[in-house]
Amino acid sequence: MSGSTTVRAAGGVLVREGKVCLVHRPRYDDWALPKGKLDKDEPPVLGAAREVLEETGWASRVRAPLPAVAYTLPDGRPKTVDYWLMEAVGDGGPVQDTDEVDEVAWLSFDDALTRLSYDDERAVLRQAAALPPITAVVVLVRHAHAGERKKWSGNDALRPIDAQGQAEAERFAEVCAVIGPERLFAATPLRCKQTLEPVAAARGDLPIVVDGAFAEPADADDAPAKAKLAAQRLLDLRSGGLAAICSQGKIIPHLLAALVDQADSDSYKTAKGEAWLLTWAGERLLEPARL
Repeated sequence: MSGSTTVRAAGGVLVREGKVCLVHRPRYDDWALPKGKLDKDEPPVLGAAREVLEETGWASRVRAPLPAVAYTLPDGRPKTVDYWLMEAVGDGGPVQDTDEVDEVAWLSFDDALTRLSYDDERAVLRQAAALPPITAVVVLVRHAHAGERKKWSGNDALRPIDAQGQAEAERFAEVCAVIGPERLFAATPLRCKQTLEPVAAARGDLPIVVDGAFAEPADADDAPAKAKLAAQRLLDLRSGGLAAICSQGKIIPHLLAALVDQADSDSYKTAKGEAWLLTWAGERLLEPARL
């Protein structure tokens, strides 16, 4: 079936007290990591959290990206499953998708490796088991759409997000709901603060701290140097509770390149409203993941 659209799915390695959650699917009589197909236009990180909740009964917090798995379905269509390391939160509840799952097991990583039915999922689980303990998580987002600069006659720092930007900000709040930021920081332009306002409201009216360290310089040529200062500020914010930071397009690529000690920033170009998950295991920054 050449040229078929790829089927997108997402799931998680859900951990709690040193054990990992597997699900039994009676349709296939197999043991697998919880996962499922994405809804239309659903970000993988949201789909992963939704599927884990439906198949295990446990809410979760996303903590790190894991390798994706790609394979071909029996009908010839390609399928990709994005996986995330996730921590179980709360007390858990009954399985919601009882048509798909009839049993849940919490196992040690070694026992889970033995029970899993698929080699590709064993590889994902080994990757999760090999990670050092997660010590810090930061969410970094570029401000949402705010109309066109050339059509705004006032102070550009006061240019507000538009209808598209509001939708992007609300979607970002949904993403943050499965990550759990406790502190919010915005670059000085109003549109950066507005991008975080739905997150603040959803998280119990968290204050938004305006921080000029994450703002673009007046001269674009100064962006790489300014980004190094922004990167240091971000590193300082790792302690004290999970932070979500809204910055700007000329800063973010250089900031991320500085964090990973990479000269080329092109791979970190970020669309308006797009976000990154930054996860540290000790002093090691895992590869930044687009959300």
